[in-house]
Amino acid sequence: MIEENVDVLIIGAGLSGIGAASHLTRECPGKSFVILEGRDAIGGTWDLFRYPGIRSDSDMFTLGYNFKPWTGKKGIADGDSIREYICETADEHNVKDKIRFGHQVTRLSWSTQESMWTLEVDDKNTQEKKIFKSNFIISCAGYYNYKAGYEPEFKGRDRFQGTVIHPQLWPKDFDYSDKRVVVIGSGATAVTLVPAMTDKAKHVTMLQRSPSYVIAVPQADTLLRKMREYLPEKWVYRLVRTRNVLFSMAFYRFCLAFPDKARKFLMSGVEKEIGPNVDMKHFSPAYNPWDERVCAVPDGDMFTAIKRGDASVVTDHIETFTEQGIKLKSGEELEADIIITATGLDLQMFGGMQIIVDGETFDTSKKMGYRGVMLEGLPNMGAIFGYTNASWTLKADLVTKYLCRLLKYMDREGVRQCTPKNVDALVKPEAVIKMQSGYIKRAEGKVPKQGSKHPWKLYQNYAFDMATLKFTKINDGVLEFSNSSESIADENIDSNAVTG
Repeated sequence: MIEENVDVLIIGAGLSGIGAASHLTRECPGKSFVILEGRDAIGGTWDLFRYPGIRSDSDMFTLGYNFKPWTGKKGIADGDSIREYICETADEHNVKDKIRFGHQVTRLSWSTQESMWTLEVDDKNTQEKKIFKSNFIISCAGYYNYKAGYEPEFKGRDRFQGTVIHPQLWPKDFDYSDKRVVVIGSGATAVTLVPAMTDKAKHVTMLQRSPSYVIAVPQADTLLRKMREYLPEKWVYRLVRTRNVLFSMAFYRFCLAFPDKARKFLMSGVEKEIGPNVDMKHFSPAYNPWDERVCAVPDGDMFTAIKRGDASVVTDHIETFTEQGIKLKSGEELEADIIITATGLDLQMFGGMQIIVDGETFDTSKKMGYRGVMLEGLPNMGAIFGYTNASWTLKADLVTKYLCRLLKYMDREGVRQCTPKNVDALVKPEAVIKMQSGYIKRAEGKVPKQGSKHPWKLYQNYAFDMATLKFTKINDGVLEFSNSSESIADENIDSNAVTG
């Protein structure tokens, strides 16, 4: 039994999914759609992660949607505020009644004959299996496993008598008052947790195998405050958003073009913040800036916690867990009551869903991405993936608006199928993300490829993507458009009915 049959089906009700639904409502008001969400709440990442201090790692003037101004005072926002922003957006665009909560998609099957996707869904509310059908799918399922994060094998872990927590599975109302805490990791999550937990913990230690680049960013924006006194909020949002986009693009290009100068700039900033009593070896990465993401430290809160003595940084390798903490390869032992494994995400494409095309399993890891929007050989499906060098939502907005253009084009031309096809023999597949981050390295065999040239190549450039996705021809010779035999037959019947 078919539960619902709609024009477009959106998978995921997180930041991307609510954004996609809002764009669809605005750009394609005649399209019917539903959102299938495996969890029981709106927000995705921003509802799942509840660890202390959870906040954005991009400023909200670029992480926010292009159609909804961020009116908060802080540029780097906490998780609760981001979740409220997403919920407000859903309310404003009347998409909440389109969400089917507790609906986990397990299998997608495309039929060329029907020009239709059939989705097999587990309804966790009723414990039933349901069937949904749709002509087009927008996958907003993200890129990681929501059930568990990545945790390496730690020797002696079972010996530890305290509590071990992965930030992705933070216990509700967990009390860490007067506890000795060790946070394993040096990425954005660790940089967030360390200062946040000093409010109650006895001491917090960040244990890192190697340092990451970090930079203090101010929360207060004098120019923003002044503009809000004289200009409408929409104007302020647009101006600040443009300024921040241009600055982040320029800084990224500067880091790539002049890595030594960028390194000196970042190091001098940290040295100024941290003071002379902390060894700079803990903040001196061996790689170049933007070989991994640069972590933002709002108002230098982590540096302040370290200078106060409430937190510290240790750079070493783990030998083994012990009953009382962690023994390092240097021989030092870190005593702990709580160990937090901020060791990253377990990458998973398309929410772990099985994808079938005309009866054959479709392996996404062997396909190239088309314009960062669709996959080679995969009909009628767009996928939202953000930038690695800028805000996620900048790309999500561009991709969804392009998909709306595509849907309107298909309606005008009377076609029901579109499939990216590589017709250029000179295009060669390449790794999609050229960064050294652990979660990227672990995902090399899981994620789709990029091509060696446009439109299969990812440039990680907002200005370029904005120009091409907004103004490029839809029918570019790479997207193949067609109708199924059934839809052609239906058109002939309709035509005969009219003329007869």
